[in-house]
Amino acid sequence: MLFNSIDFVLFFCAFVAAWPLLRRWNNARWGYLIAASFFFYGWWDWRFLFLLLVSGTIDFLAALGMTTHRRWRRPLLVLSLIGNLGLLATFKYLDFAIGNFNALTGWFGHGSLVPLARLTLPVGISFYTFQSMSYTIDVYRGCLEPTRNPLHFFAYLSMFPQLVAGPIVRASHLLPQLKHARATTETQRWEGLRLVVLGYFKKMVVADNLAPVVNTAFDGDTLMASGAYWWIIALMFAFQIYCDFSGYSDIARGLARWMGYDFPLNFDHPYIAGSFREFWQRWHISLSTWFRDYVYIPLGGSRCSAGAAHANMWITMVLSGLWHGASWTFIAWGALHAAFLSLERAANWPRRLARIPGGNLIGVATTLIGVLIAWVFFRAQTLTQAVDIVCLMLNPAAFNLDAVGANIHWRELLLVAIMAFRHALCHPGWQLDIEPRRAWPKLAQPVFVSVLVWACIYLRGPGSAFVYFQF
Repeated sequence: MLFNSIDFVLFFCAFVAAWPLLRRWNNARWGYLIAASFFFYGWWDWRFLFLLLVSGTIDFLAALGMTTHRRWRRPLLVLSLIGNLGLLATFKYLDFAIGNFNALTGWFGHGSLVPLARLTLPVGISFYTFQSMSYTIDVYRGCLEPTRNPLHFFAYLSMFPQLVAGPIVRASHLLPQLKHARATTETQRWEGLRLVVLGYFKKMVVADNLAPVVNTAFDGDTLMASGAYWWIIALMFAFQIYCDFSGYSDIARGLARWMGYDFPLNFDHPYIAGSFREFWQRWHISLSTWFRDYVYIPLGGSRCSAGAAHANMWITMVLSGLWHGASWTFIAWGALHAAFLSLERAANWPRRLARIPGGNLIGVATTLIGVLIAWVFFRAQTLTQAVDIVCLMLNPAAFNLDAVGANIHWRELLLVAIMAFRHALCHPGWQLDIEPRRAWPKLAQPVFVSVLVWACIYLRGPGSAFVYFQF
């Protein structure tokens, strides 16, 4: 069930109609939330509900066992990790492993020895397995007391606004909120509405209008031989994936506000980052902090030799790329960001640029160029295609503007310009004075939301699923 569908609008209206009547009693509130979430998730394929139940049951029982049988804490943690990562590996990476094994044996003349499993990838499995694992890891570390009520736990794990595409909400953040009935305030309802409308605008108006141009560029049989064209396509994809994914997060956060809950910020204008480290502090924050806390730091983080710290960072970033998909292009994307981060750490160029006039702007431009090149690997069909595109982008002789005017409409360029301007307004060094009177923002907000609603109705692009559903 897509957020940008009539089915979901009707579903959520039915949900909120009964929500105030049931939220007073814990078990009733949790049971209703679980039933609604299971209905929401089962809309795609009810059979995959069993995977959610298996993942959650393993972690619920493992966390309880850690407190009642302390000598079994480590084996129970291993059971949790094997259970969740085993499900993820089977459904997401099995065919990738088989395909690479068959390619390797083919080089030695043995052909394809193992048939592909061709399993359907369950929607959201990368998100809810990570969310469930973080629960048992935090209990193991002593950072969280486990809940003894399975309804309480599954209400946290299956909560439908963020179930299939995040943000990845930690148990320490959401479980305490779920303990008590929460009557929403007028401020929460207004903030929820604003977030939902903004999310729909990002998805339906910006992302869905940019997607056809980007898809045409990458899915064609031949590459457009113009570096200028590919720089603009890379910029379009950067804002497409940002608006698509951050739009989903905004909608999820807005829906949670209407229910009385708070989800953490997942995106913070990443394209104004002055360094690659800052980019990862602004992009998909719930995932980057997950890898930081559960992979990078346990490996040793930066509290070791310089070489080991770089190795830890490379492992973390490559795993982050692999999390996004079973493809060498995603692995290359993660490795490329690891290379940028290593170079940044070794040269310390962000701090050096900050000492010179205009250095912050140079830092933002340098980071954005690297991010755009990496996005090419993320979106490309194959590594060969990605390398060919980047070669065109870095070749001054291929900088041909004629292809831009012939293949890209001014409306798509305008959407990119609007989102770039919105990013610029949020940069600490570039903020403009757009609040001449204190009352102006309060009066302007309803007008602003109304304009976004109008745009979602009349300027929406071709409807499509959210990009991160495939992860």
